[in-house]
Formats: sequence, structure tokens, C-alpha cells
Amino acid sequence: MASNRLACRECHAINPADETTCNQCASSSLTEDWAGYVVIAHPEESEIASEMQVTQPGSYALKVR
Repeated sequence: MASNRLACRECHAINPADETTCNQCASSSLTEDWAGYVVIAHPEESEIASEMQVTQPGSYALKVR
């Protein structure tokens, strides 16, 4: 877990700690309680992105509580 970043409970996108809404999905459900980190550059070619249902490039938490 990186305490200076927040993960979205809806889409798992990683956001700066000073954000109040998710940069990817605009949800206000952000948390410091997350684990694992993956950067997805080409979601259309990524099996991980497909499994996580990610369609936008970016940084994502693997587990969000």
C-alpha cells in the first residue's frame, strides 16, 4: 500500500492523495486501503486489463478494500 495515493473502490484506478474524486470514473469512493500495483499501457492488448475490465491506460490497484 502506498499511503500517498488513493485507490478508487469502483474502478481500482490509483489517484493522488489530494483528489476527492477518481480521475478515471469520477467516483468519490476513494481509499488508502489497497494492495498491489499494475500499470496498464495498452488495455486492448492486455489479459490483465481484460480480467480487471480496464479500458483506459493508467495505474491500478490489484486489491481494494
